[in-house]
Formats: sequence, C-alpha cells, structure tokens
Amino acid sequence: MNNLEDKISKLEERVGRLKESVNALRERVARVEGIVEQIDKRLNHIETELRDFRKEIFSEISSLRRELNTRFYLLIGIQISMWITIILTILFRAH
Repeated sequence: MNNLEDKISKLEERVGRLKESVNALRERVARVEGIVEQIDKRLNHIETELRDFRKEIFSEISSLRRELNTRFYLLIGIQISMWITIILTILFRAH
C-alpha cells in the first residue's frame, strides 16, 4: 500500500509541476498575443501612412503632368508663332 501511495504522491507532484508549467505557458502566450496586437496596430498605421503617401505622390505626379502639358502647349504655340513670323518675313522680303 505504501508503494501505491508513493506513486500517487509522485503523480500529484508531477501534476502540480505540469499545472505550473501550463500557467507559465499561458502567461507567455498572453504576452505574445499582446505583442502581436501591438505589431498589428503598428502595421495598420504604416499601411495607412503608405496609402496616404501614395495618394499624395500620385496627386503630385498628376499636377506635374498638367503643368508640363500646359508648358508644352505654350512652347508649341510660341514655336508656331515664330515659324509663321519667319515665313511671313521671308515672303514679304521676296516681293
């Protein structure tokens, strides 16, 4: 009977140590979950900032394209005016 009681006592000790290990693991998992939540929040913030940055860049690119198109048409207009002036000068000097 004493042998059986020793085995039960050892099993109870092992169960107690296992409970402590499980509790320690639960605490660690809870900490890891907290860290993962923080990382998730930070990543969401970074995604939002990146999305806003992309919108800003695309807006700036569109603005630059409009400005370049405007200047291009202005230069084309000036160049055509100069060609017409040169052609008219040549035509009137010829007569």
